[in-house]
Amino acid sequence: MKTIYTCFCTDVIHDGHLNIVEEAHKRGKVIVGCLSDEALIRYNKFPTISQDERIKLYRSIDGVEEVVIQNDMLYDDVITLVQPDYVVHGDNWLEGPEKAIRDHVEELLKAYGGELIDIPYTYNEKVKKIDMQLREKLSMPEYRRKRLRQLLSMTSIVKVMEANSGLTGLIVEKTVVEHEGKLDQFDAMWSSSLCDSTARGKPDIELVDMTSRFRTIDDIMEVTTKPIIFDGDTGGLTEHFVYTVRSLERMGVSAIIIEDKKGLKKNSLFGTEVEQTQATIEEFSAKIAAGKKAQLTDDFMIIARIESLILEKGMEDALERAKAFVAAGADGIMIHSRKKDPAEIAEFCDKLREVDKVTPIVVVPSSFNVITEEELAQHGVNIVIYANQLTRSAFPAMQQTAEDILRYHRAKEVDDRLMPIKNIITLIDEL
Repeated sequence: MKTIYTCFCTDVIHDGHLNIVEEAHKRGKVIVGCLSDEALIRYNKFPTISQDERIKLYRSIDGVEEVVIQNDMLYDDVITLVQPDYVVHGDNWLEGPEKAIRDHVEELLKAYGGELIDIPYTYNEKVKKIDMQLREKLSMPEYRRKRLRQLLSMTSIVKVMEANSGLTGLIVEKTVVEHEGKLDQFDAMWSSSLCDSTARGKPDIELVDMTSRFRTIDDIMEVTTKPIIFDGDTGGLTEHFVYTVRSLERMGVSAIIIEDKKGLKKNSLFGTEVEQTQATIEEFSAKIAAGKKAQLTDDFMIIARIESLILEKGMEDALERAKAFVAAGADGIMIHSRKKDPAEIAEFCDKLREVDKVTPIVVVPSSFNVITEEELAQHGVNIVIYANQLTRSAFPAMQQTAEDILRYHRAKEVDDRLMPIKNIITLIDEL
């Protein structure tokens, strides 16, 4: 009997999957691959049920004789294991980022005489409704809020990109790339106080009030599903911070990061060039403890950002603070540096991991941008935040476009730099 293999990456079985199984069953024994959680995340599909539950779901389909785990979007291991006569897949991977994976599967099959069969993709109103329901489920506060903790348990590095509007949120949400046969995407969004202030033409001094910043969060949440980490600056007065925690938790935000400074907010990358006052360990620990006490769920995270290296207070001070803040209840430690050499960041992470193997470590490689995510993971880093690259790339482009229109008294000269309006419209989903 011929062996047919297909891989599913869904939490709900609909007509499209049933059609694929039916077509596969006509040809022989059907083996379904269950894409693992980690591979699923890279594929831009966050699971709403566990891997074990997905396996049970696939086994329940008429015509399916066996279910195996597929640990990678590339099919190398599973094709070596199963040696299928046919691989069956929807024809939606004939174009876009997945095409490289399809081409690779075809080469693997050709090596021993296997065949790839592309089934017309099913997208009727019923399927569309199911897709929308899954998306809506992921966007609900109770599901979105806990996803950061889930991601930390599923993947070695959580990749976070800034979002300061509904449109930038959609870019972070929908950008998927193929590189060397692998798909990749961002896992979460960073609501930056710097970018939020800048978008409003305001200085980065905590001038934009929380109500306005919450409005930005609401705009992003309305059109996306990925978890959000909120830049809480200093957290303000402890009495105010507890209300911020409650509000963010209720909205479905996954985490807030607050820095151990006090007084007027100054951007950390100025370092000692401007006057910046670091809170005492006792003061900041009390703020963390108050925030944790105000929480109503275990999902929300308060992450302590340590400014000791920025302010040249030394490595030992940074490590002492990290230990104290974790003891006060912090769910993670963010360490910051304005040096281009990542050595002091790596040293801090290594030394913290000697005494603390579990507390998530967060870094923002704006200055020390030569180090890769893989290298950071080797030093025990769990979350990497790309905090302002979208804003910093957009502004020069807009400035140049404005100058050129003034220079040439028309818009023709900037056309080759512009995204077609159609592409922008299709980025935005219609109900």
